Amino acid sequence: MGPRAPLSTDPKDLSGAWTMQQVTTVFPSAQRALFQKYHVGGCSSCGFQPTDTLGTVAMNHGLDVNELIEHIKMSHETEKEIEITPQETAALLKQGKIKLLDVRTPEEYAIASVQGSMLVDQSVAQEIMQTWPKDTAIVTMCHHGIRSLDAAAYLRGHGFMNTKSMSGGIDAWAGHVDSSLQRY
Repeated sequence: MGPRAPLSTDPKDLSGAWTMQQVTTVFPSAQRALFQKYHVGGCSSCGFQPTDTLGTVAMNHGLDVNELIEHIKMSHETEKEIEITPQETAALLKQGKIKLLDVRTPEEYAIASVQGSMLVDQSVAQEIMQTWPKDTAIVTMCHHGIRSLDAAAYLRGHGFMNTKSMSGGIDAWAGHVDSSLQRY
């Protein structure tokens, strides 16, 4: 058995010896950031195990571990660039400048949805990947803004660089844009 990963949770101690579980705990945006830039960790063909070290992941993907470390440290800023407020989303939606993709379940969508949004199911996802222009302005949304960050990073990782995630999800929309929506 190899050396154990350091137990530090101090971001400045990040190294190739850290397990991916430790990396994603200390840097919650790391997996999205790695997938978006390097296509690492977002699907079965490029995934990793929580027990894999960052060094192993870098080696398995032919990447420099020091470059990954720097990118992970900057991932918080990367994530801020991906996010958009509910108010900004509402203005763009009203102007017809974005496609608003709801990545929640059909059951969640039935409880509360934003007029003009599109529930993403398998057929819509295939349509997006196969026919939508890569420069389409897209905003993803979910319940609290976590799944939508994953969806935005996934789309960006597949070339849809004009994709953002609505921070706070439908809860924030109900609190800041349309108080008539039911919060759940």
